[in-house]
Amino acid sequence: MVLRTRFPGEIPNKFATQAFIDEEDRQLALFRTFRNSTNPQAIELNTWLTTPLGPSGWRHDLSVTDPLVHYGHHFGRTVHALCNFQALLTNGILQMGELADTPEENFTAEERREHRIFQELLKSVAGLEERLMQGGDGEVDIVAELLTKGASGARGDDTKSLKGSVLDWITPKGQNLVPPLARNMKIDHGFHHEQTGALLCPAGIDWSNPETKTELRSGEIIVTGDQWPLFLYADYRYDPEDPWNGLCMAYKHVFTSPSSVDREPKATCSGNARIHGMTRVTLPSVAYIAMQVRFALTSSPVFSHTDTVTDSERFYNSILDVFEDPDEKQEVDNLVVWWNRQVFPSYSTAQRPLAKNSALVRIREKRAQMKELQVPAASSSRSTDFLLLG
Repeated sequence: MVLRTRFPGEIPNKFATQAFIDEEDRQLALFRTFRNSTNPQAIELNTWLTTPLGPSGWRHDLSVTDPLVHYGHHFGRTVHALCNFQALLTNGILQMGELADTPEENFTAEERREHRIFQELLKSVAGLEERLMQGGDGEVDIVAELLTKGASGARGDDTKSLKGSVLDWITPKGQNLVPPLARNMKIDHGFHHEQTGALLCPAGIDWSNPETKTELRSGEIIVTGDQWPLFLYADYRYDPEDPWNGLCMAYKHVFTSPSSVDREPKATCSGNARIHGMTRVTLPSVAYIAMQVRFALTSSPVFSHTDTVTDSERFYNSILDVFEDPDEKQEVDNLVVWWNRQVFPSYSTAQRPLAKNSALVRIREKRAQMKELQVPAASSSRSTDFLLLG
């Protein structure tokens, strides 16, 4: 039996080799005592120690308490929703180590994007880089498992909660959907229903054409992930010159609180954004909400990013591709400002101009005047220095 002793938060070389050996001997002796004991508590502890998986094992307890699961929730929603953490960590460590001297242009665009995501992960989780670099392959597996558990868990929670809420949002006030849509089954959603079909219809395809509806419902017209649905556009009208609109309700539902959807947002409302200190919209989070709403409207019962029918992964990545396109920067920046004003009330306050006669304005004016008086003297001194050096 090999015992791996860990000292969380410490640097291994601070401990003498003999200290590890002595500690291993003590732990092994203790484990043998537990294994041979008939005490119920000892039996329970022995089961926990020897069962890494399942509800009674140590890995289950670790996944419940480890903060990486908590961060995985936020990472999946705001950085990358469909990330393969095992590949992300493995490739990221390679680029920090063996491939550190490789020029950036030697990597593909996808590899560069993946490494930016990896760096965002390291920046956001204190101590993760040290944990990965010192922990070995086993540590990479555990970290990947915890982050995956967090991201997939959050995605599942959002998928479940949005399924019914989206139906409420697409139902005209004071009216009912005809025919009604079930909240717990999706077989009659998607192109099979007039309302959801109109919202999912790809831009450029005429939903009002009966022949088009028949072909979409039968699958004769195959809709791929890079064919964006009409609900992404303002007033559900396709206009490539305008930024996307219409997802604000879903964004509030996930990031502020479900109850904030039907009322003016308050700076005190609780939700995932506040829990994680989020005060601005991230572009991946907009793509995430678009993906979730699109799936909620479809007839597919179970979310799977490898599902070629909903093609969710391709849809999500196609939005990110546009967001990251340098040629679209101006439009994307305008879109971010619009989203921030809709979702985060403090953002609008921060962007509000100062009152002309406020004390703060007078303080800044006074400071500017003092700086102006100091500039001539400083300039004169610098000129003399240059003359002397010349």
